[in-house]
Parts: sequence; C-alpha cells; structure tokens
Amino acid sequence: MSVEMMASILPRAFLLKPGHLERDEEGNILDARSSVTLILAQSKKIVVDTGLDDEAELINERLAELGLVPEDVDIVVNTHDHPDHCGNNRLFTRARVLSGKGEARLKEGDSIAPGVWIMETPGHTLKSISVVCESSKRIVMAGDALPLMGNYLKWVPPRLHVDRDLAMKSMARIVEIADLVVPGHDSPFLVRERTRLTDLN
Repeated sequence: MSVEMMASILPRAFLLKPGHLERDEEGNILDARSSVTLILAQSKKIVVDTGLDDEAELINERLAELGLVPEDVDIVVNTHDHPDHCGNNRLFTRARVLSGKGEARLKEGDSIAPGVWIMETPGHTLKSISVVCESSKRIVMAGDALPLMGNYLKWVPPRLHVDRDLAMKSMARIVEIADLVVPGHDSPFLVRERTRLTDLN
C-alpha cells in the first residue's frame, strides 16, 4: 500500500528524525536538535517542527524515502519558535507555517486536518503548543512541553521553562491523553509501557 493510500484511512505519523540533547557535566546544553515528524492526514501533508538549519539534507533524505519532497508539504507547525525547532522552515516553500504565536496563531482545539488538532501546552514558553494525531494510537508531538522521556519518568518540568506550574500542568495533560509521545529532544515513547520506540509505526 502506498503512503498516499494509507493516509486516506487514518492520519499516519512518520518520524523524520528523533530529537537529541547533549549536556556537559554542569548541565549546560552542548547540542540541542528537535524531533521532526511528518503527518499524512487525507490530502494534507504536515511537518511538525523542522530541526536545526544544518539538518536539511537529513530531512530531505527521509522525505525521499517516503516518496516526498519538501514542496509536497502543505503545512508546517512549529511547537514554539526556538531555532532548533524551526531552523528548516525555509525548506518547505509551499507550506503554510503555523505556530502558537502571531495573528493566525493556533489555539486549543484547532483542527489543522482530519484527525489532527492542537493542544496549548505552555510552560517551556508561554505560547508552546503540541500537535495531536488521532492515528491507530493517539500520538502527541509535544515539542519542549515534554522534551525528554526522563522528564516524564522523573516527573520534572523541562529544565528551561518560563512557568513551572504551567509546565507541569501541560506535561500532565499530554501524558493523560497520549498513547505515544514524540518529545522535543528524545526518541518517541509509549506512555503506559514507558518504553522508547525507534519509529511511530
């Protein structure tokens, strides 16, 4: 079955690249790279977060494996506007770029395609959002509202946050509804099983 045919049934999510976070012994960030996810929802092709600008070749290669090029993407959603999450927006020249900020900002409950909707998940930033994909499992692309599986396991907020209480409430909402989480800087994981995955399918 082709990628296009699968997309006509239920939304499907494909991990284009997992996130990564490297710190030194004092906890300072040495390297931070966001997860990048593709969602196919009927005729819509959506990319959630686009990584650092030096990852363009990797993203192009992964799209090509799925029979796509960046110009095929209709919508880019940035979970927040930090450069490690929106550095490759420029690749998607035909896409409408959406986020939790600006005049046409995405808000709680907004549907961006059949089976794909928005949760407001402030805490890391005040305008952070997460993308929910109602696939065979409910997948939440959490961005830095839940950056690492360790935040969930240890139940601690993102180290970088503007409001601790909001950050904890957002994490609680994410894990309450999600079967599978794509964290901002880690591999995807199954919430109840507490196990990491290498892909979403």
